[in-house]
Amino acid sequence: MLSVELHAHSSLSYDGRDSVELILEQAEAVGLDAIAITDHDEIDASLEAAERAPEYGLVGVPAIEISSAAGHILGLGIEEAVPPGLSYETTLERIREQGGLAVIPHPFQQSRHGVTARIASAELTKADAIEVYNSRLLTGRANRQARRFARDHGMPMTAGSDAHISEMVGQAVTRVDADERSAAAILEAIREGKTSVEGKRTPWHISFRQFGGGVTRRIRNTALGLLR
Repeated sequence: MLSVELHAHSSLSYDGRDSVELILEQAEAVGLDAIAITDHDEIDASLEAAERAPEYGLVGVPAIEISSAAGHILGLGIEEAVPPGLSYETTLERIREQGGLAVIPHPFQQSRHGVTARIASAELTKADAIEVYNSRLLTGRANRQARRFARDHGMPMTAGSDAHISEMVGQAVTRVDADERSAAAILEAIREGKTSVEGKRTPWHISFRQFGGGVTRRIRNTALGLLR
């Protein structure tokens, strides 16, 4: 069984803080086997992490968190960014065209761009897997709802820390029963539902700090863009 972090953000995300190096160092320190950096609509840091991961004894999974018209969708195992703003179904298609896996993070939390705010919950079954444990939810209700939906519909389950600072990498992990220690084997095992999830909630004061830092960086980046 491999311990895999499938949802983490670097400074390339508008609301992320830390470098690829710090994230990989943390992943190694907490004993992870593999990691996917899933920046918002950006993929360069994830590609760098996938390339450098073996230096830290890790498997790197290239990935991205896509802002579809319906909400956020994780594209795991892809190496070209999928444009934001596409429909739910088109986003799934673009991920699969690259041989990737479409995972729906925090699907039932509207304030975090969960997709069920804009699509019927039955549409979730078109994805390859559902994130049923997200460490950054302030209550467990949405996680329980996601787990119940996945169980009722026989869908593969994943977990992710949704870390926006390196210290929180590994707060939640997907335990993957893969045939070998590789990105391809990890993705195939997830697709087949050979997973279990474990984790703990991000402390509320850290969640608020991450949120506040994200707002500050977003304002700063917007201002810099206007000045260019």
